[in-house]
Amino acid sequence: MSTIFTKIISGEIPCYKIAETDSCLAFLDVSPLTAGHTLVVPKKEVDLLFDLEDKEYQDVHLMAKKVAVAIKKAVPCVRVGSAVIGLEVPHAHIHLVPINSIGDLNFNQERLQLKSQEFESIAQDIRRYL
Repeated sequence: MSTIFTKIISGEIPCYKIAETDSCLAFLDVSPLTAGHTLVVPKKEVDLLFDLEDKEYQDVHLMAKKVAVAIKKAVPCVRVGSAVIGLEVPHAHIHLVPINSIGDLNFNQERLQLKSQEFESIAQDIRRYL
């Protein structure tokens, strides 16, 4: 059965796309911890990040690096935190979260509720720095 990320990758579900390559996709988390919270996923549906083939693993991390640099320039924050949790969706992914304190990377906290226009604006700001 396809994951929600596979459906996003195939275009069945829309997303606020940040970047895309032949092997990876980066898009805004629609239930973000902070504004600019982005997910980087391999296009290949693999449950665990560490089960990816070496090339795919490298591709995901290289995209995460590029996107994190763009997020840092586009979203006011002290740094961009990254996390691999893997419990929410059985499809490998990296969370990139603009943070100002360690508490900003708490996945138990209440998520932001943003409007479509806010997501569009954030995505455009991040893409500008890629």
